[in-house]
Amino acid sequence: MSVRPAPLLALAVLVAALPACSLLGGKKAPPPQFAPVAQAAPDPSWPRVDAQLTLAPVQIARPYDSLRIAVRPTPQELQVYKDGVWAQRPSEMLTSSLLRTFEDSDRLRAVARAGSGVNSEYRLLLDVRRFEADYAGGATPNATIEVNAKLLRNEQADVLASRTFVVAEPVAGTAVPQVVEAFDRALSRVDRELVGWTLASMSSGRR
Repeated sequence: MSVRPAPLLALAVLVAALPACSLLGGKKAPPPQFAPVAQAAPDPSWPRVDAQLTLAPVQIARPYDSLRIAVRPTPQELQVYKDGVWAQRPSEMLTSSLLRTFEDSDRLRAVARAGSGVNSEYRLLLDVRRFEADYAGGATPNATIEVNAKLLRNEQADVLASRTFVVAEPVAGTAVPQVVEAFDRALSRVDRELVGWTLASMSSGRR
Protein backbone atom coordinates (compact mmCIF):
# COMPACT_ATOMS: atom_id res chain seq x y z
CA MET A 1 0.00 0.00 0.00
CA SER A 2 1.39 3.40 -0.95
CA VAL A 3 0.95 6.62 0.94
CA ARG A 4 2.00 8.90 -1.91
CA PRO A 5 1.58 8.53 -5.68
CA ALA A 6 4.89 7.56 -7.25
CA PRO A 7 5.57 7.50 -10.99
CA LEU A 8 7.40 4.52 -12.42
CA LEU A 9 10.77 5.94 -13.45
CA ALA A 10 13.69 4.05 -14.92
CA LEU A 11 16.27 6.00 -12.90
CA ALA A 12 18.68 3.81 -10.91
CA VAL A 13 16.53 0.71 -11.13
CA LEU A 14 17.36 -2.87 -11.84
CA VAL A 15 14.41 -4.58 -13.51
CA ALA A 16 14.32 -8.25 -12.62
CA ALA A 17 12.72 -11.05 -14.56
CA LEU A 18 9.96 -11.70 -12.05
CA PRO A 19 6.92 -13.71 -13.11
CA ALA A 20 4.02 -11.52 -14.16
CA CYS A 21 0.75 -11.75 -12.25
CA SER A 22 -2.44 -12.62 -14.06
CA LEU A 23 -5.32 -10.23 -13.50
CA LEU A 24 -8.67 -10.69 -15.25
CA GLY A 25 -7.01 -12.43 -18.16
CA GLY A 26 -4.29 -9.79 -18.54
CA LYS A 27 -0.78 -9.48 -17.15
CA LYS A 28 0.37 -6.99 -14.59
CA ALA A 29 3.94 -5.75 -14.92
CA PRO A 30 6.09 -6.49 -11.85
CA PRO A 31 7.27 -3.48 -9.83
CA PRO A 32 10.78 -2.24 -10.62
CA GLN A 33 13.61 -3.37 -8.38
CA PHE A 34 15.96 -0.84 -6.80
CA ALA A 35 19.57 -1.60 -5.93
CA PRO A 36 21.33 1.22 -4.02
CA VAL A 37 25.09 1.26 -4.50
CA ALA A 38 26.57 2.80 -1.36
CA GLN A 39 29.92 4.49 -2.00
CA ALA A 40 31.70 5.24 1.27
CA ALA A 41 35.18 6.52 0.53
CA PRO A 42 37.85 5.54 3.10
CA ASP A 43 38.88 8.25 5.56
CA PRO A 44 42.67 8.83 5.66
CA SER A 45 42.43 9.20 9.44
CA TRP A 46 41.16 5.65 9.95
CA PRO A 47 43.76 3.57 11.83
CA ARG A 48 45.32 0.45 10.35
CA VAL A 49 44.76 -2.65 12.52
CA ASP A 50 46.75 -5.86 12.10
CA ALA A 51 43.79 -8.13 12.80
CA GLN A 52 40.96 -10.05 11.17
CA LEU A 53 37.27 -9.24 11.54
CA THR A 54 34.13 -11.23 10.82
CA LEU A 55 30.64 -9.81 10.33
CA ALA A 56 27.94 -11.83 12.08
CA PRO A 57 24.58 -12.28 10.32
CA VAL A 58 22.64 -9.04 10.66
CA GLN A 59 19.73 -9.09 13.10
CA ILE A 60 16.80 -7.04 11.88
CA ALA A 61 13.20 -6.43 12.91
CA ARG A 62 10.88 -8.58 10.81
CA PRO A 63 8.90 -5.75 9.15
CA TYR A 64 12.13 -4.35 7.68
CA ASP A 65 13.82 -7.54 6.47
CA SER A 66 11.74 -7.68 3.32
CA LEU A 67 12.06 -6.78 -0.33
CA ARG A 68 9.20 -4.32 0.18
CA ILE A 69 10.34 -0.74 0.88
CA ALA A 70 9.01 0.34 4.27
CA VAL A 71 7.45 3.78 4.77
CA ARG A 72 6.09 5.35 7.97
CA PRO A 73 3.45 7.98 7.10
CA THR A 74 2.59 8.56 10.77
CA PRO A 75 4.46 7.59 13.96
CA GLN A 76 2.07 4.67 14.63
CA GLU A 77 1.68 3.41 11.04
CA LEU A 78 4.09 1.31 8.96
CA GLN A 79 3.29 0.65 5.30
CA VAL A 80 5.16 -0.32 2.12
CA TYR A 81 5.46 1.34 -1.27
CA LYS A 82 3.60 -0.41 -4.09
CA ASP A 83 5.68 1.07 -6.93
CA GLY A 84 9.03 -0.55 -6.24
CA VAL A 85 10.91 -3.20 -4.28
CA TRP A 86 14.47 -3.77 -3.12
CA ALA A 87 16.73 -6.04 -5.17
CA GLN A 88 18.18 -7.33 -1.86
CA ARG A 89 16.81 -7.55 1.64
CA PRO A 90 18.14 -4.70 3.82
CA SER A 91 20.11 -7.16 6.00
CA GLU A 92 22.05 -8.41 2.97
CA MET A 93 22.32 -4.89 1.54
CA LEU A 94 24.00 -3.63 4.73
CA THR A 95 26.34 -6.62 5.03
CA SER A 96 27.49 -6.35 1.41
CA SER A 97 28.09 -2.60 1.54
CA LEU A 98 29.96 -2.84 4.86
CA LEU A 99 32.20 -5.62 3.56
CA ARG A 100 33.02 -3.53 0.50
CA THR A 101 33.83 -0.47 2.63
CA PHE A 102 36.10 -2.45 4.97
CA GLU A 103 37.87 -4.10 2.03
CA ASP A 104 38.29 -0.83 0.11
CA SER A 105 39.76 0.84 3.20
CA ASP A 106 42.65 -1.67 3.27
CA ARG A 107 42.96 -1.11 7.02
CA LEU A 108 42.57 -4.73 8.15
CA ARG A 109 44.47 -7.93 7.52
CA ALA A 110 41.17 -9.51 6.46
CA VAL A 111 37.41 -9.08 6.80
CA ALA A 112 34.80 -11.72 5.99
CA ARG A 113 31.31 -12.93 6.74
CA ALA A 114 30.88 -15.25 9.71
CA GLY A 115 30.96 -18.87 8.59
CA SER A 116 33.40 -18.19 5.76
CA GLY A 117 36.18 -20.14 7.51
CA VAL A 118 38.20 -17.06 8.47
CA ASN A 119 39.53 -17.20 12.04
CA SER A 120 39.18 -13.69 13.39
CA GLU A 121 40.19 -11.90 16.57
CA TYR A 122 37.09 -9.67 16.41
CA ARG A 123 33.44 -10.04 15.50
CA LEU A 124 30.95 -7.30 14.64
CA LEU A 125 27.30 -7.79 15.63
CA LEU A 126 24.66 -5.57 14.01
CA ASP A 127 21.03 -5.10 15.02
CA VAL A 128 19.02 -3.04 12.54
CA ARG A 129 16.19 -1.29 14.35
CA ARG A 130 14.89 0.91 11.55
CA PHE A 131 15.19 0.90 7.76
CA GLU A 132 12.32 3.06 6.55
CA ALA A 133 11.17 6.23 4.84
CA ASP A 134 9.85 8.23 7.78
CA TYR A 135 7.60 11.25 7.16
CA ALA A 136 7.86 12.37 10.81
CA GLY A 137 5.11 14.95 10.26
CA GLY A 138 6.69 16.43 7.13
CA ALA A 139 5.55 16.68 3.51
CA THR A 140 8.44 14.48 2.35
CA PRO A 141 10.15 11.63 4.22
CA ASN A 142 13.67 10.98 5.45
CA ALA A 143 15.47 7.76 4.58
CA THR A 144 16.10 6.58 8.12
CA ILE A 145 18.47 3.81 9.22
CA GLU A 146 19.13 2.90 12.86
CA VAL A 147 21.71 0.26 13.71
CA ASN A 148 23.09 -0.91 17.05
CA ALA A 149 26.62 -2.29 16.74
CA LYS A 150 28.60 -4.40 19.19
CA LEU A 151 32.26 -5.23 18.70
CA LEU A 152 33.33 -8.48 20.36
CA ARG A 153 36.78 -9.80 21.10
CA ASN A 154 36.45 -13.45 20.15
CA GLU A 155 39.01 -14.93 22.55
CA GLN A 156 37.28 -13.56 25.62
CA ALA A 157 33.77 -13.36 24.12
CA ASP A 158 33.32 -9.94 25.74
CA VAL A 159 31.91 -6.72 24.27
CA LEU A 160 34.78 -4.36 23.54
CA ALA A 161 32.55 -1.48 22.40
CA SER A 162 28.91 -0.76 21.64
CA ARG A 163 27.17 2.12 19.88
CA THR A 164 23.89 2.97 18.16
CA PHE A 165 24.05 4.76 14.80
CA VAL A 166 21.11 6.76 13.47
CA VAL A 167 21.14 8.54 10.11
CA ALA A 168 18.27 10.33 8.36
CA GLU A 169 18.75 11.61 4.81
CA PRO A 170 16.06 13.94 3.42
CA VAL A 171 14.16 12.80 0.33
CA ALA A 172 13.79 15.34 -2.47
CA GLY A 173 10.17 14.35 -3.13
CA THR A 174 7.70 11.52 -2.69
CA ALA A 175 8.53 9.31 -5.70
CA VAL A 176 10.07 5.91 -4.97
CA PRO A 177 13.27 6.59 -7.01
CA GLN A 178 13.83 9.72 -4.90
CA VAL A 179 13.39 7.64 -1.76
CA VAL A 180 15.96 5.15 -3.05
CA GLU A 181 18.47 7.93 -3.79
CA ALA A 182 18.16 9.10 -0.18
CA PHE A 183 18.65 5.53 1.09
CA ASP A 184 21.81 5.34 -1.02
CA ARG A 185 23.19 8.36 0.84
CA ALA A 186 21.99 7.06 4.21
CA LEU A 187 23.61 3.66 3.66
CA SER A 188 26.89 5.33 2.67
CA ARG A 189 26.83 7.39 5.88
CA VAL A 190 26.10 4.34 8.03
CA ASP A 191 28.94 2.42 6.37
CA ARG A 192 31.40 5.25 6.86
CA GLU A 193 30.48 5.84 10.50
CA LEU A 194 30.40 2.13 11.36
CA VAL A 195 33.72 1.33 9.70
CA GLY A 196 35.50 4.30 11.28
CA TRP A 197 34.12 3.47 14.73
CA THR A 198 34.98 -0.23 14.40
CA LEU A 199 38.56 0.43 13.33
CA ALA A 200 39.09 3.00 16.11
CA SER A 201 37.62 0.61 18.70
CA MET A 202 39.79 -2.27 17.53
CA SER A 203 42.87 -0.07 17.52
CA SER A 204 42.31 1.24 21.06
CA GLY A 205 41.45 -2.23 22.32
CA ARG A 206 44.82 -3.62 21.21
CA ARG A 207 46.90 -1.06 23.11
